[in-house]
Amino acid sequence: MTELRALCVYCGSSNSAAASHLETAAELGRLAARRGVEIVFGGGHVGLMGALADGALAEGGRVVGIIPKHLEAREVGHRGLSEMVVVDSMHTRKRRMFERADAFCILPGGLGTLDEAFEIITWKQLGLHDKPIVLVNFEGFWEPLLVLFAHQLAAGYLHERHWHLFDVVGRVNEVFDAVAGAPAPSVTAHSELL
Repeated sequence: MTELRALCVYCGSSNSAAASHLETAAELGRLAARRGVEIVFGGGHVGLMGALADGALAEGGRVVGIIPKHLEAREVGHRGLSEMVVVDSMHTRKRRMFERADAFCILPGGLGTLDEAFEIITWKQLGLHDKPIVLVNFEGFWEPLLVLFAHQLAAGYLHERHWHLFDVVGRVNEVFDAVAGAPAPSVTAHSELL
């Protein structure tokens, strides 16, 4: 069983996101705060990122943003966080987010969210970590991606064991049970290689 103190959330930063997606991000933030779980995220104040942070902060939760200086300079950083860490690059951002988190949650998003999701899943496949990863397929948003994975499996590029690298849930209130049900991370993962 995984002890969840800090949850890293990957999600979109588009202000064009559906209202239901913004609300589900805010709900995840509120639920995390009520459980005493710190949110670690990309530090933005826009889109699902902003809704997530605002939801947690409204409930007295702790929220840590990790943002590259080039994005901070464009004033996309959230100004009301518990802690903002400004780093030198996108690569450093992802590494720091990984280091601060006990588990990962993937909400709807665009290319950046896909980049983060693929990297954290691939790192797990390679044995660099064994922290829980939960994909929130809210309103079937990630269904095309799951169909692609099934296609890759049928074509021989994925194996059945790859389906166990992450859990898929439909709603954010299921994230915490999925993490709690995951095996505790072992000491054999090679995170020092990241």
